[in-house]
Amino acid sequence: MLRSSSFRSECRSLLFLVFLLCFPVSSLLARQADASAPSGRVILVLPFENRSGQADLGWIGDSFPDTLNQRLSSASFFTISREDRQYALDHLGFPADFRPTRATTIRIAQTLDANYVIIGSYNVANGRISVQAQVLAVNALSMSPPIEDSNDLRKLFDVQNTIAWKIAKYIDPQFNLALQTFLGASGQVKLSAFENYIRGVGAPTPQERIKRLQLAAQESPNYTAALLALGKNQFMERDYERAAATLARIPQNDRLALEANFYLGLARFNAAHYAEAEKAFSFVASRLPLPEVINNEAVAVSRQGHNATALFQRAVAADPKDADYHYNLAVSLFRAGNTSEAQREVDLTLKLRPTDSEALNLKALISRGAPASATVATTTTKANTRTDNSFEPLERIRRTYSEASFRQAAFQIDQLRAARMQTLPSAEQATQYIQLGSDYLAQGLIPEAEREFQSALAASPNSAQARAGLAAIREQSGDVAAARQEAQASIKLQPNASAYLVLARLELNGNQVADSAADVARALKLEPNNTAALGMKQALASRGQNLP
Repeated sequence: MLRSSSFRSECRSLLFLVFLLCFPVSSLLARQADASAPSGRVILVLPFENRSGQADLGWIGDSFPDTLNQRLSSASFFTISREDRQYALDHLGFPADFRPTRATTIRIAQTLDANYVIIGSYNVANGRISVQAQVLAVNALSMSPPIEDSNDLRKLFDVQNTIAWKIAKYIDPQFNLALQTFLGASGQVKLSAFENYIRGVGAPTPQERIKRLQLAAQESPNYTAALLALGKNQFMERDYERAAATLARIPQNDRLALEANFYLGLARFNAAHYAEAEKAFSFVASRLPLPEVINNEAVAVSRQGHNATALFQRAVAADPKDADYHYNLAVSLFRAGNTSEAQREVDLTLKLRPTDSEALNLKALISRGAPASATVATTTTKANTRTDNSFEPLERIRRTYSEASFRQAAFQIDQLRAARMQTLPSAEQATQYIQLGSDYLAQGLIPEAEREFQSALAASPNSAQARAGLAAIREQSGDVAAARQEAQASIKLQPNASAYLVLARLELNGNQVADSAADVARALKLEPNNTAALGMKQALASRGQNLP
């Protein structure tokens, strides 16, 4: 996650930009200094040790960080990615399959600024998997008691989700999400697709990676993690059209949509589809306005022959120590005829990178008063040191994506949003938490949704809508009794369509058709245009049941 002091400084400057753009400075400025890092909640999950004696089950060990990271992230922990874990191993000189001792585990955790490390092992016998995990608290140098679970191997997701829930509960005793919510969080991903995904991301060759990831996406077409990994690998292999087609399959309300659209923008850009590239970068920038995204949006705009100076200025303001951003702004200003400002920006570029040959060429053009080209070139020219009229300055695209800075920025937005929430009246807090929970629920992010609904209840214990949200969570996670109980509690507080519809669906699934129709009628009485209720009405009519 945090690889050096300079990297930490860059992240903080980026987060401060997001903070300034997203929140009122007057009310939150005092909190910013304390929010520059996810203090105390950074978790590193290491691959679990395979003690089954079956080498072909080694992929299961590599799968634990993937599942545990997802679940713990949904519980408001900051988890360290596979890429950053690999960075730490490389940095310390360890091979990728290295099994660390306790001492080396601590060294890895300290390299990545982790507060906790999750280690574990598993055994498989007679079709059952048994798992044991432990939590190492880095600062206290203490190890938790064993955290255990077992089940049929075909229920691997249940085992991993249970272990994740128990870990969250151990680290944070106030953690209040239901175990059933974690169990229902893996969605419709087939276990075989999960295996191909894990084997794919860890495969040694591009061909094997792509083959495995294609299989995962075929087996579970809505498996967005597999689609993202496949699209990125296709992009790295310069198969830009296929990469774009793959990445475009990830819905914009998915938790991976920002990273997917960054690479989608690059794929479109490299295929010379500049308007589509601009659209993809603009989508990311609208949610996380980080400088590399704003820069790329500006370059895509420029390639279409439009003036992108304002966007380049935003990128420079966000990261004034990046030579490429100053160079791009210099080119844009020069092309617009603003030679004095262009001269200033190119001088700043050379101050940061004195040997930049293209910047030297541009400086010479500006000094000679050479006219800017009337058109924008659509192909990148090779850098050279000539100063004749054959040099065509072009803005530079940022081709790297810092997952760590993006994920930390997203994490900090959540933290700052939570801090802002605390300044609001309780009723307004509940309203906003309910809206966030509803948004997460629509995306299929069940643990995240429950977290928001529980926060709404903490702010307003008599919120009928928060109870209705929890009823929908329990319904989706398969806990019928709890779903009915929450829905009835919601209606007791205040009759509402959402809770009636939860009861109606439960009753319909239980072949209580008349009762279902009665609850749909109650929902429609409260909200005559409720689309879900109207859909239920049609479903009941198809069974020959009219509303009372």
